[in-house]
Order: sequence, then structure tokens, then C-alpha cells
Amino acid sequence: MTIELPAELESALRARARAQGVSVEVFVRQVVERQLGSVAQNADHTPFNTGRGMFSGYGVSPSAEEIDANRAEIFGKFGESLQ
Repeated sequence: MTIELPAELESALRARARAQGVSVEVFVRQVVERQLGSVAQNADHTPFNTGRGMFSGYGVSPSAEEIDANRAEIFGKFGESLQ
């Protein structure tokens, strides 16, 4: 692969490679691997199409009424002791 770079970018790239004690090719490979490493590692994993069903292994979810009842039980007397 060949990449054409502006002269100032090429000289900055060479200076960074020299400062790290590696060749320009090695330095560029390291930068690309850092940037795309997670893509290469996750290539074999299929992403979720949607969030629906993501937590299906945890059983049936509570209904809206059950959630409201739990909130009322937990927070029903919240703040009363401050008066």
C-alpha cells in the first residue's frame, strides 16, 4: 500500500518514528494497529441488530404497575422524616 502525504506531514511522521527509535513503516503500522485494533479483534463478533431481547435471559420483566408499586413502597415516605 502506498500513501501520499504532504511534505510537512511526512517530515513529522519521520521525526516521530525517529524519536521512538523505529522505522517509519513500523511506526505507521503501530499507529494503524492502535486505531483499528479493536475493529480487527471484534470482527468475529456479530453486533446486536437491536437492543430488544438483549436481556431476555434474565426472565420476565416487571409490568408498569409492579414498577409503580415498588416505587411507592420504596419512596412513599421519603422526606417525611426531615420535617
